Amino acid sequence: MEKVFNNQDTAIIVGGTGLYIKSFCYGIDEVPAILQGIRDEIIANYHAKGLDWLQQKVRLQDPVYFASGEIKNPRRLIRALEVKLSTGKSIVDFQTQKKIQRQFNIIQVGLELPREQLYHQINLRVDNMISAGLPEEVEQLQSLQHLNALQTVGYRELFDHLDGKLSLAEAIDAIKINTRHYAKRQMTWFKKDGTIRWCNPDFNQVMQLIKNAG
Repeated sequence: MEKVFNNQDTAIIVGGTGLYIKSFCYGIDEVPAILQGIRDEIIANYHAKGLDWLQQKVRLQDPVYFASGEIKNPRRLIRALEVKLSTGKSIVDFQTQKKIQRQFNIIQVGLELPREQLYHQINLRVDNMISAGLPEEVEQLQSLQHLNALQTVGYRELFDHLDGKLSLAEAIDAIKINTRHYAKRQMTWFKKDGTIRWCNPDFNQVMQLIKNAG
């Protein structure tokens, strides 16, 4: 951003997860490096023994996080457990949530569609991904499906198809449903941020909103 502002007065940053945007605007807590062997062992045990095992391990190892954290989210549980086993400290100890002061003004704009239109576009996007070769891509990655990075919507459902748990049609429907659920969770996350200004995805409206806010 410093390089951008050497030549421009304004920068438009598009996209990113809720956590990415929050980190960009306010900073992110630093956590010490995690031992790769510990992470690999936790992930292997989780895939072999399931969520109940993971929850019990976190409950015993890091009761502070377990009492207030997302105990149904395996990624968060894995993260909490690997931090505890690698550092000896609860992940809560590293979550200071200190906001940093950026050297530029930030205006957050959220684009909002009617739900019916949003869901239609999600369904259409999934159909386009399937036509563009997503099943073939996932098939090439089948031997790596245990990796945390591939436990995401689109991959997970097609892995179930390749493992014989779902038909292709059922997998496609599951991707659409899970993507819609993900979009709903995203909106819930962003709606909590009172600094976001919402408008229709119209270029002129967006630019006018930015101009008024600036």
